[in-house]
Amino acid sequence: MTVATTPAEFTHSLLGLEGSTAVVTGASQGIGLAIAETLAKAGADVIGVSYGMASGESDARTAVEAQGRAFTPLSCDFSDREQVSALAADLASRRVDILINNGGTIRRTPAATHSDEDFDHVLDVNLRTAFVLSREVGKTMLERGSGKIVNTASMLSFQGGINVPGYTSSKSAIAGLTKALANEWAAGGVNVNAVAPGYVATANTHDLRQDPVRSKAILDRIPAGHWADASDIAGAVLFLCSPAASYIHGAILPVDGGWLAR
Repeated sequence: MTVATTPAEFTHSLLGLEGSTAVVTGASQGIGLAIAETLAKAGADVIGVSYGMASGESDARTAVEAQGRAFTPLSCDFSDREQVSALAADLASRRVDILINNGGTIRRTPAATHSDEDFDHVLDVNLRTAFVLSREVGKTMLERGSGKIVNTASMLSFQGGINVPGYTSSKSAIAGLTKALANEWAAGGVNVNAVAPGYVATANTHDLRQDPVRSKAILDRIPAGHWADASDIAGAVLFLCSPAASYIHGAILPVDGGWLAR
């Protein structure tokens, strides 16, 4: 084994992703965009998947290609089971070293009025898509004896939340799916883990951040005292994709500024 002799070489050997191809779902904005850019900085080519992902110029393409890496856009409606199956078959025909199941959605209504349609839609997008993609891409990883899968869980994988019964159910299930796949695939050289983001300053939380009462209540609960940036989540994902995390299987890593420790 070659031993790194400088700090740069040491970091490169632990966190470098050169020669790998990473699939990032929900890559058009927010956390997914930050993950795509961060993995490209570490040396990975990126296949970015989102609903209506532009085949031409996009923020994701610009971010990845600025790092000198190749970007491949794929469009998929994660609530459409036929489209998800087609995407899974497409990805299974490629060499995918890293799969980031980040694409997701949320519907906010009280449980007593939360419709079947909303519940099913959220579970299809957040949970079923992650399982189908993991199953089909995971098969190819097992054949090669290597691969990394990182799911996006949530603080609501641990807590109940308010007015989001479908979302909480899906993210609790993502935590369970992560552990189930890790149990089966760790011995085959495939790492399956998840990150659980806290409150992140993205478009999805814009209204919360603009509400002085809710925003103060949230910040008062976060020991770090501020909202996360999408890059904070991306850094944790990079770690779980890297050689530094080769012996981590089935972990749900909170990236929440200490919220769950409060």
